[in-house]
Amino acid sequence: MIRQATTTDKLRAQSLNRTGLEHFDHWELDSAITLFQEAARLDDQLPEYHLNLARAQVRMGDYEQMLQALGDYLRTETNKTLIDRFETLFSNSLDDVESLLTSVMPQQNIALEIVGAAIQMWVEYRVTIGAAPLDLTHPETWAAALDYTVRKINFLDAALEDLAGWYNATEDAIRTRHQSLVKILDIMPCDYRYYRGEDNPLDKLVEAAMMLEELEARFKAD
Repeated sequence: MIRQATTTDKLRAQSLNRTGLEHFDHWELDSAITLFQEAARLDDQLPEYHLNLARAQVRMGDYEQMLQALGDYLRTETNKTLIDRFETLFSNSLDDVESLLTSVMPQQNIALEIVGAAIQMWVEYRVTIGAAPLDLTHPETWAAALDYTVRKINFLDAALEDLAGWYNATEDAIRTRHQSLVKILDIMPCDYRYYRGEDNPLDKLVEAAMMLEELEARFKAD
């Protein structure tokens, strides 16, 4: 039996969802997930809450819970275009973008773990962008942009001209898609999600920041 949300429930869910989005934007993922879960509990039939929950869980790296939230989203969504788009995430087969990545990147002597990072980035992008429009008509451009982005994160830079040739895409289009990936996924240099080297330079920055904080505390101590 479907629980009908009361007006009070709906208003409360809207408030929780808005706050959850603020936490999501600030990478406060544990609290964002809790807020989206409560919003979805109060108003189970609104697809947005389930989708936002999936977005937070994929950013957290919890793919199992992300797929469960997407299942609830698909159960409540009525937009066929969105349904078709997200249903592909449950498929065991590679899509056109992933097929290109697994074909082209190894030919350029890129290690399989880097290829895997590019595929991970693609999955996370498709979920994180939510219900926003997503142009999938040029998979070669998306593949080139993912290749380019994951190379930059792992200090394996390649010229845009070369990538355009490998994937039969234009440099401007690759650059535009790259910028979208960086913005939507909030990617940083050496991003832990996609960096596959043994020692991440960000570790040293974190260690230095902690040391500085400790030195400041000692300095200010009586």
